[in-house]
This record gives sequence, C-alpha cells and structure tokens, in this order.
Amino acid sequence: MDFRLPKSIRKYIRKEKARIRREVLDLKRQEEEIKKLYEEIFKRFRIKKYEAERNIQPCNKNGN
Repeated sequence: MDFRLPKSIRKYIRKEKARIRREVLDLKRQEEEIKKLYEEIFKRFRIKKYEAERNIQPCNKNGN
C-alpha cells in the first residue's frame, strides 16, 4: 500500500515529537509516547499496520 500522509499531519507529528522529546527526559518513556502518537494517527486514517520504524514512504514518482 503506497500512502503518504497530508503535509499538515506530518507537520503535527513533527511538532508533537519535538514536544515529547523536550518534556520527557526518560528515553524509554519518550519512545512509548511517540509510539502512542503514531498509533493514534494511524487509527484516525484507518491504517491497520503500525510499522515499527515509523516510516511511511511515498511511491516512486516514475511509477515504478
């Protein structure tokens, strides 16, 4: 499935990750909070599979 999140959602995720990293000092808890953030976003967009690397790649622009 080739899917790219809208720019506004990507911007929201980037800002929320920065906020979490600023406010939460424990690295393990940071990862948990960021994982919850992605799960919430994916649930909204009805993406069933959560990728551990949290990386949604766009399809090739050449069509390959």
